[in-house]
Amino acid sequence: MGGFFAVASKDDCVFDLFFGTDYHSHLGTRRGGMAVYGKDGFDRSIHNIENSPFRTKFEKDVNEMKGTMGVGCISDYEPQPLLIRSHHGTYALATVGKINNQEALMKDLFKSGHTHFLEMSGGDINATELVAAIINQKSNLVEGIQYAQEKIEGSMTMLCMTQKGIYLARDRMGRTPVAIGKKDGAYCASFESFAYLNLGYQEYKELGPGEIVVMTPEAVVTLAQPGTEMKICTFLWVYYGYPSSSYEGVSVEQMRYKCGELLAGRDNAAPDTVAGVPDSGIAHAVGYANASGIPFSRPFIKYTPTWPRSFMPTIQSERNLIAKMKLIPIHELIQKKSLLLIDDSIVRGTQLRETTEFLYQSGARDVHIRTACPPIVYGCKYLNFSRSTSEMELIARKVIKRLEGEDDQKYLEEYTDPSTDRYQAMTKTIERELNFSSLLYHRLDDMIESVGIDPYKLCTYCWNGKE
Repeated sequence: MGGFFAVASKDDCVFDLFFGTDYHSHLGTRRGGMAVYGKDGFDRSIHNIENSPFRTKFEKDVNEMKGTMGVGCISDYEPQPLLIRSHHGTYALATVGKINNQEALMKDLFKSGHTHFLEMSGGDINATELVAAIINQKSNLVEGIQYAQEKIEGSMTMLCMTQKGIYLARDRMGRTPVAIGKKDGAYCASFESFAYLNLGYQEYKELGPGEIVVMTPEAVVTLAQPGTEMKICTFLWVYYGYPSSSYEGVSVEQMRYKCGELLAGRDNAAPDTVAGVPDSGIAHAVGYANASGIPFSRPFIKYTPTWPRSFMPTIQSERNLIAKMKLIPIHELIQKKSLLLIDDSIVRGTQLRETTEFLYQSGARDVHIRTACPPIVYGCKYLNFSRSTSEMELIARKVIKRLEGEDDQKYLEEYTDPSTDRYQAMTKTIERELNFSSLLYHRLDDMIESVGIDPYKLCTYCWNGKE
């Protein structure tokens, strides 16, 4: 994943850019970057933020950089924004998304005369550099952006800052959001709609799928009209999105309350208290508790002063250890209690199994697990949600493989249908393997109802494999 913030202002924009970008720190772990344009031309700074927050790393830069336009980003992988010099002139480019046909695109570019790409550590190339190379195949930036959107298999939202304005292009199917804010003398663009509110901006518009605009201090002008089809990522509401955000007019926090409410409506458990895994399951648990009448409690707390971001570090074994270290039990709320614990999802299952064991060791009598989404059966093709290098890292797929052997692909559709025996067998197997007292997944139809927009506008690929 990743987040971005951009500003076009009549006055210096660096203060707004700094804090607006910092508000996206929950969306990425590896790199932070800011690029600005002013009377002295382009200036850019990129830092590694794996072991220190964005704000700390960029405090010096924010006092030195000057400009009236700027683009900032938090990236989960590649360094950006990149400064590109081409026949279009110099521009700064930042992207959010995933490219599934990278090798084919590189091969085509080499045939057309492109000579090289710089390798990052690990041998991969920077996806933003590849996007720039595709854009540069066309005679103007708008045609280049549209060409890149057409050629890329996956998803790609782009922010391209030139000397004259900032081009904003939402990905072709609208899987990630682009929200525009406005105040006197300035416009901004943001992944998270809440990020500009404390900076004095008011909501102006959300870009539609595939829409391209150019943003200047005076106006936001549409250059390519939005498409009619949309597949926005449902996980933005379930997990990724910050509680104070909204997408397509739907509040993240309210969606999570509704999610918990509908989950409670299909449950017959009778625990002493309902709790959420901090912080990803808290709002879902509040909705469940309100609907069921079972008291809400916080039997363990996440210690965040020194480990504020749930994603770090990036090495899985270290992440598991840090996740365990951050959880502080409140024994008076755990001992001899039957607990119902809600989390946003089960991906590999490792952390939730360790959390359950942690609660048993702290004196819990039962730990019933509920998830705010269905079993994840397919790896995300668009936004790298699960971080898995293979679908077989997903616990649901591991269990299906174990139950079906070489025929596992044949029955995947049945394993996504909660009315089938195969689905029930998978759920029971995961329940036993992770040592839960009981396990209940949210149903896909209920989760979609929790969002409340047209189901055909939601991407649900990771749960049902349908694009």
